[in-house]
Amino acid sequence: MNLSLVRFPGKHDGEAVIAVYHRHWFDIFSSLLIPVLLSIVVIGAFITLPFVAPVLFRSESEAFFTFLENSFLLFFWLNVFLIWIDLYFDVWIVTDERIINIEQKDLFTRRVSELRFSRVQDVTSEVTGVIPSILNFGDVYVQTAGENPRFIFHNVSNPIAIKDLVMRLAEKRRATVGSAGD
Repeated sequence: MNLSLVRFPGKHDGEAVIAVYHRHWFDIFSSLLIPVLLSIVVIGAFITLPFVAPVLFRSESEAFFTFLENSFLLFFWLNVFLIWIDLYFDVWIVTDERIINIEQKDLFTRRVSELRFSRVQDVTSEVTGVIPSILNFGDVYVQTAGENPRFIFHNVSNPIAIKDLVMRLAEKRRATVGSAGD
């Protein structure tokens, strides 16, 4: 991905995008696992039910069961789509000036917040559990001096590298601001 082509609302002239982060694929997979397993069970029931109870599938009730099956499949795909939208479109953009957090709440709700590196006080990465440790994903917490005391990267790949990048950029910004004030 060519980072110089990354566009987002409020991008400043001359602002360079350093990195773009999304949630880890396992976070999306684990959120979709239960709906997919439930759909396999329901579809299996729709397939085996005519053999187990053929009386239910006579001409007058067959249309009803077809309607139920199609309604379920429509609900299932809509639910999967909404889960995917919610998780995939959570984006963290790290530039040379700030961090932009674009959080998709639901289909028509998005929250965008930003954090300037001059306000960063501390950065912590946290990997909790066996699967996150094996797949190397977790949370990164950026402690600030502002009204939002914590800025959180949820379930991102390689949280230690992200923590190091944010700390390096914050220290560089503080050194630039400190030397400009001399």
